[in-house]
Amino acid sequence: MGKADQDWQNEQKRVDRVVDEIERRIDMLQDRAGKVKADIVGIRKHFWEDVTVNLDEPDDAVETAASMKQQAEVLSERERSHRHTQNQLDTLKRLKDSPYFGRIDFTEEGEQETERIYLGIASLLDEKDEQFLIYDWRAPISSLYYDYGPGPVQYETPGGTVTGIMELKRQFIIRNGRIRSMFDTGVTIGDEMLQEVLGKQADTQMKSIVATIQKEQNRIIRNERSRLLVVQGAAGSGKTSAALQRVAYLLYRYRETLRAEQIVLFSPNPIFNSYVSTVLPELGEENMAQTTFQEHVERRISKEFRLEDPFDQMEYVLTAMENLGYDVRIKGIRYKAGLDFMKLMDRYVAYLGREGMKFRDISFRGKVVIRAERIQERFYSLDASLSIPRRMELLAEWLLEELEVLAEQERKKTWVEEEIQLLDQAAYQRVYRKLQREKRFTENTFDDFDREQELLAQMVVQKHFKPLRTYVKNLRFIDAPAVYRQLFEERTIFQLASADSLPKDWPEICEQTVKKLDRSELAYEDATPYLYLKERLEGSQTNTSVRYVFIDEAQDYSPFQFAFIQRLFPHSNMTVLGDLNQTIVAHAGEGFSKLASLFGFDQTETIVLKRSYRSTRPIVEFTRQMIKGGEAIEPFNRDGKKPSVTKAVDQGELVSKITKCIRKLQAAGHRTIAVIGKTARESRKAYEALQKHFSIRLIDKETASFESGIMVIPSYLAKGVEFDAVIIYNASQVQYGRESERKLFYTACTRAMHELHIFFVDRVSPFISGVSPDTYAMGI
Repeated sequence: MGKADQDWQNEQKRVDRVVDEIERRIDMLQDRAGKVKADIVGIRKHFWEDVTVNLDEPDDAVETAASMKQQAEVLSERERSHRHTQNQLDTLKRLKDSPYFGRIDFTEEGEQETERIYLGIASLLDEKDEQFLIYDWRAPISSLYYDYGPGPVQYETPGGTVTGIMELKRQFIIRNGRIRSMFDTGVTIGDEMLQEVLGKQADTQMKSIVATIQKEQNRIIRNERSRLLVVQGAAGSGKTSAALQRVAYLLYRYRETLRAEQIVLFSPNPIFNSYVSTVLPELGEENMAQTTFQEHVERRISKEFRLEDPFDQMEYVLTAMENLGYDVRIKGIRYKAGLDFMKLMDRYVAYLGREGMKFRDISFRGKVVIRAERIQERFYSLDASLSIPRRMELLAEWLLEELEVLAEQERKKTWVEEEIQLLDQAAYQRVYRKLQREKRFTENTFDDFDREQELLAQMVVQKHFKPLRTYVKNLRFIDAPAVYRQLFEERTIFQLASADSLPKDWPEICEQTVKKLDRSELAYEDATPYLYLKERLEGSQTNTSVRYVFIDEAQDYSPFQFAFIQRLFPHSNMTVLGDLNQTIVAHAGEGFSKLASLFGFDQTETIVLKRSYRSTRPIVEFTRQMIKGGEAIEPFNRDGKKPSVTKAVDQGELVSKITKCIRKLQAAGHRTIAVIGKTARESRKAYEALQKHFSIRLIDKETASFESGIMVIPSYLAKGVEFDAVIIYNASQVQYGRESERKLFYTACTRAMHELHIFFVDRVSPFISGVSPDTYAMGI
């Protein structure tokens, strides 16, 4: 038997021993989980039998509350124990299938003995809990596997830098407890392991392949120095995967002080959330909070306006070129995205501190009881040196006092007496108990009936005034829509901006904005400025509990949005990921290129990922020619078919040829096939034509789950997601002919992992005609 065979045999024996230990632990934990579950069921079943309930006297009530609290705490502790045991079981079951993926032999400087370190998705100690059978991939020593090849190495620990020699670096592919592949490697993760992972068909979710993390991705994952970490990564470079693994690393590294709910990910759309939702649970961690910027905005202002979302704005940008006022709207989108507009709003807020604030009347039972003019007069009587939010607080306190006076006056009115007659028995009982308490502590010198009527009137009026008090406490008396509208309609406001900072079409932009506001509509480009204005008037709603914020597809955020997010999470570290070559929105990625200055953080680091792993080499060599600087993108050496470009004479032939293409892709075993339309309108048209031939799914902005199969999807919803095969529905010059659409087209093409097929009617897009014919095949 040769050395290689002997090594394989010895390694398999070790896998067998580790799997036996894992199975022993699983049996033990299942037994423990069963007992804890039985305890939980028993406690729930007999909860009230074990609680002493006596509410006759105050002391008895206190004792009852203490008894209930004690029993609830016992139940809560058992439930926590069961969840913890269940999480351990889930991790062990994953380890049983594939216990580890790497081994390094490390000799620490000054030590004689070489330690064998095996790496997996979680740590596992031996039966005596003395030696590590498996090290968690996030442990400090595990970084050696990702960053070095055999030779001198070092790694950082909380106690300082550890140096030594790596004697061996070995990689495994283990499935169902059997070694399928084993090889020794140098600095980078071996191509064989990457080929194994990348050669598969796309699943319905992104997978966290910690075995394939590259050195530059490891720098992202383990970065602890930078307050702002910016990742500029080519399409398919693994930036999103690295970001999610960074979340898992942070939760492991700071497991005593950091919880999943203290981390927030801003993602591009709901379907992306579904796509990445399984990564952290696969690593044994809870998912962090996932949201979109639009969802955050909607929570704050959707009750005041019909709010346009970014996808509707994108549809407008891509389809309304012939509409009257289109150019003005585009200029408005760009201006409102920038910091010049933010500075204008700051000057406007200063102006409002002196004059021009708008308030709403406060009405009760259909009658105005406090007029807006009186509120405004009171506001401007307050100390002008105070901030506007502080003055609003004082104004709210005054309004609550005024409401108290008004409420007292209302108690004597006829409508109150009439409503008292309609009260139910429970209301009378509450008043009776209050009278009894009063008698216990005071001389009974009042008439019970008069006092009862007084209390009932107070109860009725309190009920009706409660919404008004809530209205005042929430500062709803500020007419924020009118204040925002005023910025665009009064000539005096124009003077707040220097002439050269306003776009020359500013009057037309104002007219468009006012018309929408008059219809209670808020354009997407106005959402962040409007929310910013509200916060400058009412006080910022900052979140100080969130410690890490991740922003994916960051190239599509505006400078204004970045500045707003930074105000929203003032104490958070930021990890911002994007690719300027995939900028698809009208404000053109300006914020992403100026992040360091926008956030104003000293501790800033930028990491550039140039190598693309998603697509085959032929697809990358084809797509990188579409964009400026694309030659810097390095394809991973994974072979595949050249992309195809096929002409159709009309729509009928287009659908016929795409139908044949889909059938071939199905026959080849591809599980996720995406037909990408430029817009939602074109995608619906494609769906209606293709559904006659296939079971097919139309993806729109409301779609919340990512599933395998054939789907039709608009280009801007496909970003961040990957598919086995991609079909571009119509890459004609008419559809993709404007320079502003180049990056959108590139983004759509780079979604393909294994096959890319492009169809067009009449004349092909110039983005393809500029690509070398050697890199694609002409379809028939």
